[in-house]
Amino acid sequence: MALSLSSESSSADQHAERILNVVRVGASGGGNEVLLRSWDRCLNDYRLDPAKRRDPLLVSQASLEERCARQADVIDCARYEMTTLYQQLADPEMAVVLTDTDGVIIHMVSSPEFAAEAAFLGLQCGGVWSENQAGTNGMGTCLAAAAPVSIRREDHFFSDFTQLTCSAVPVFDPAGRITAVLDVTSRSSLMQQHLLVLLGMTARMIENRLIDQRFRDAHPLHFHSRPEFVYTLHEGKLAIGNDGRVLAANRSALFQLGLQSMDQIRSQRVDELFQSSLEDMLVRSSSSSYHPVVTYRAGASSRFFAVARQPATALVAGSGPRGAIGPVAHLAPGGQAGQMPGAELVAAARPRPAAARGGSGLGTFQDARLQAHLQTARRVIGRQTPVLLCGETGAGKEVFARAVHEGSPHAAGAFVAVNCASLPETLIESELFGYRAGAFTGAQRTGRRGKILQADGGTLFLDEIADMPLELQARLLRVLDERQVTPLGTEDTLPVDFQLISASHQHLPTMVSEGRFREDLYYRLAGIELQLPPLRERSDRQEIIRATLVAEAGAEAQLSPMALQRLMSHPWPGNVRQLRHVLRTAAALADGQTIDCEHLPALRVLPEPAATGPGRLAAPEALAGPGSVATPTALPPAATAAALPAAAGRFNPIQANERQVLLQMLEQYRWNVSNVAKALDVSRNTLYRKLHKLDIDVCPPEPR
Repeated sequence: MALSLSSESSSADQHAERILNVVRVGASGGGNEVLLRSWDRCLNDYRLDPAKRRDPLLVSQASLEERCARQADVIDCARYEMTTLYQQLADPEMAVVLTDTDGVIIHMVSSPEFAAEAAFLGLQCGGVWSENQAGTNGMGTCLAAAAPVSIRREDHFFSDFTQLTCSAVPVFDPAGRITAVLDVTSRSSLMQQHLLVLLGMTARMIENRLIDQRFRDAHPLHFHSRPEFVYTLHEGKLAIGNDGRVLAANRSALFQLGLQSMDQIRSQRVDELFQSSLEDMLVRSSSSSYHPVVTYRAGASSRFFAVARQPATALVAGSGPRGAIGPVAHLAPGGQAGQMPGAELVAAARPRPAAARGGSGLGTFQDARLQAHLQTARRVIGRQTPVLLCGETGAGKEVFARAVHEGSPHAAGAFVAVNCASLPETLIESELFGYRAGAFTGAQRTGRRGKILQADGGTLFLDEIADMPLELQARLLRVLDERQVTPLGTEDTLPVDFQLISASHQHLPTMVSEGRFREDLYYRLAGIELQLPPLRERSDRQEIIRATLVAEAGAEAQLSPMALQRLMSHPWPGNVRQLRHVLRTAAALADGQTIDCEHLPALRVLPEPAATGPGRLAAPEALAGPGSVATPTALPPAATAAALPAAAGRFNPIQANERQVLLQMLEQYRWNVSNVAKALDVSRNTLYRKLHKLDIDVCPPEPR
């Protein structure tokens, strides 16, 4: 059904009469105050007539181009986020719209069909939607109120727009001024309460990008009172000049520091905000491999976790610590890089921690096996031999890959990481190969270079390569063989020269035998295959523990001998990632005191002495977060025999039977918890809780 103006003048008259009556009576406290004030402005300030047909107002092409040029960085920062939001909402009769501060549409993402139908209402680039021109509407009223608004069908001032529902939020520049409005306009009659939340999240991502874009010569400083929120949408972000003074801040930074506006923070020094200088934070962040380090609010006891980095321009120019790069980002059609994909596409842009030179993720490689692997990898990759890294989740495959890149002939080039597991299948192709201008709806006007072209002259790291769809494996194989890339929407081929490192925690030969991975691609990737040892097998485990503690709790943090022994003897199924979470929790519980065993609740002592050796896995609470996969380790037969009868006697008949069924299923699926969860149609977390309740440790008996 095409959009159409109401053919019944009586309907327009009734709509106008309703508005006039409400305004005459006056705004009541129980009504929508933002809406009532808008209607009052339209009638009394702008002298608009709600019954009058409105012809859409469009600016000239020259004016539109001038506005777009003036707001080029805003459009550039918003483009990808708008496309991702559009894909998430998945409504073909909807548009995601960006206007400037005059209410003129400067960018829009929509289906071609809806865009064509809505154009005659002025919902197109160049359309003017300021409140004094278009009456009460999402974009114009958001500008007038300087606040998020939702305008549902009959809430519009003009009857022309009563078939639309609009939700809009302001977008602020680094100075704290409104620079644009982000809006979703659709045919939906429902006031979707979650939409303003999603729009607000998207606006904050755009604002964070804008800080990065406009202050590329500044030091980015990320912080939050909770370490898990650093590198997420909720983090505070500051842009710091070389003199240590604040140049810009996002809204979260102001909120966490208890400030109301940029005027209260601009030009303050870092050491006036925190009990650390910029230089101190840079050194500590580098030594912790850019994991959050502890600092405190100046003149207060409020604790924060922060990361300071070198300016983006310095890193591009090759100065500053290698590996201190920006976010590992992911591409969507029409997109600018920088979105964490997953079940919710509108999510935080989270940079993955980078390694310092030769780093293991925590300090340097001191494990003899890793040192030998590193020397081997650097030697073979210098002769264009691909390297395939295998190892458990959290073992530091990307960190190792960065270290290989650091010592390779292509070290001066870019290290470009792509996580194949975290990209929706529909985005991987444009992510890897790029696209030309106009290749699809919402595509960037100038086209987009893919990750492979970005890695030209450097290193391409394909993480979780086992999760790449089969149809794209063929295209990747061709690129690896021919060293040429053909972007989407064009027949032109572009030569590329890059080093290739791939990684997977899955066993690729098994996947090849099952038909889930191309055999020819496997042999093309595995020029040399290196198995990275898990944390429990590393000889430098004690150094890693101490370096992690410094990164999470500061240099003053101390471990008791018993706590260190407990940490050293633990099997660490989640590897360094799990260690980081355990020590972060321990530091919080100790609250400045020496960390003892009581501060390590996740590393519980099992009741059977024979079952507490390094062959056991941690309790489910100690496992890494969602997405991690713990690889089972062997349990001595004696421990298994001792543990099972002792545990079984503590349960009632129903629980004992349930426990036996779960044990049988774990055996059936070779102790793969993810597969058991799928078979039972429950989440992994639910299954882990059940296993913990029934005292089932997630590790198989050793084969007899």
